[in-house]
Amino acid sequence: MTGSLTSTVQLDARQRRVAIIAARFNASLVDQLIAGATQAWRDHGGEPSRLLLERVPGAFELPLAAKMFAASGGVDAVIALGCVIRGDTPHFQFVAGECARGLMDAGLATGVPVIFGVLTTETQGQAEERADLTRMNKGRESMEAALEMIQLLAPPARTPRVPRAAKRLAKTRARKR
Repeated sequence: MTGSLTSTVQLDARQRRVAIIAARFNASLVDQLIAGATQAWRDHGGEPSRLLLERVPGAFELPLAAKMFAASGGVDAVIALGCVIRGDTPHFQFVAGECARGLMDAGLATGVPVIFGVLTTETQGQAEERADLTRMNKGRESMEAALEMIQLLAPPARTPRVPRAAKRLAKTRARKR
């Protein structure tokens, strides 16, 4: 895919729980992002019942919902999906910029990966290219980024410690044999 680096991490969605928060604005494009993210979830072993999907009106509303889900303690990551296409007014800068900042703040505040899967494009054609399931679907990329971040931030499995007294007892028993 153009512009992205291929990860060497083996992604694993099993036993994970992810929330997708998706904007309804530009729904036909966002629906393609959802389809790509959902397919990536399945491809990496995710159970459908452990993938949550909620819709919000637009990209500007994504940060609040993402922060709520991230802070709930019920998900390992949140993916925000939306699409903002530049128009003739400065509305684009306000929506896209505040959405990006709000999503970053949600992740930093909660310590839960919050993935920015919001298309911010100059034209409808660019948005269609980035949402296309057969090309560079950013929904899929967002899911894979979420799974990689979950694995990066997940605490390593702890090896149970054997108390010293138990070790000494085991050595004593071994010598007596």
